[in-house]
Amino acid sequence: MPSVWDYQDQRVVVSGGGGSGMGAATVRELVQLGAEVHVIDLKEPPVEVAGYHAVDLRDPDAIAGAVTAIGGTIDALFNCAGLPGGRFSDLDTMTVNFASLRHLTDLVVERMRSGGAVASISSAAGASWSANIAKWMPLATCGGFVETVRWLEAHPEEIASGYAPSKEAIMVWTVWRSYELASRGIRINCTAPGPTQTPMMSEFEDQMGKAFMDNYPVPLGKRQTPEEQAHPLIFLNSKAASALTGEVVLTDGGTMGALAVGTLDVSAFGLG
Repeated sequence: MPSVWDYQDQRVVVSGGGGSGMGAATVRELVQLGAEVHVIDLKEPPVEVAGYHAVDLRDPDAIAGAVTAIGGTIDALFNCAGLPGGRFSDLDTMTVNFASLRHLTDLVVERMRSGGAVASISSAAGASWSANIAKWMPLATCGGFVETVRWLEAHPEEIASGYAPSKEAIMVWTVWRSYELASRGIRINCTAPGPTQTPMMSEFEDQMGKAFMDNYPVPLGKRQTPEEQAHPLIFLNSKAASALTGEVVLTDGGTMGALAVGTLDVSAFGLG
């Protein structure tokens, strides 16, 4: 009898599965678990996979073409692609991090049967999502990629800085979308990592300052690795997590929880 942790013979899609970050770590582990892995990314995957599709995630037709090329039934989707903001425009950051994630999900879930699952990488930078639900619901409920991008273009103040707004939007949309997908037997969740030692870290150091990132308080005492972020993502799409949907899972080493109950003071960030 197959284990609930097993991905043997599961057909999965991983966006952002190239390079050496969280998506790449997810791909490596999924291959070890026996999954048939298809990667959508501009960077090549770190190991041999069943299919690789080089796609600019700002191009909705290219995304649709990749899904068509993959074809067949898809059991799980891992949304791991993302831009850090900074040298990227707010619109490009929001488009890749949210509009394209939503578009890819919409296409893939049409190829899922009951029991399918979606897991996305958000960020602890979007931890204020629950206080901003009203702000993001008009975006979450847009009618597709074109309408989503039009909303983003029309709301430059709301998307200012790009990264944190995109992560809040992912969280709100995940919770909102979960109810409709549940009626089809499909689950959707997201993780919210804190500082993780990936190639993107240098981008955050440029934006926030290296001292800020070096001193960012993490109760577990260290930055997480890409593998440590991949494991909970893989769990969320496994049969072991069959009772979980519409969840935002903090994978930040305890920082946001400690802030919420006051055991970690905001002054630790040099902001208070």
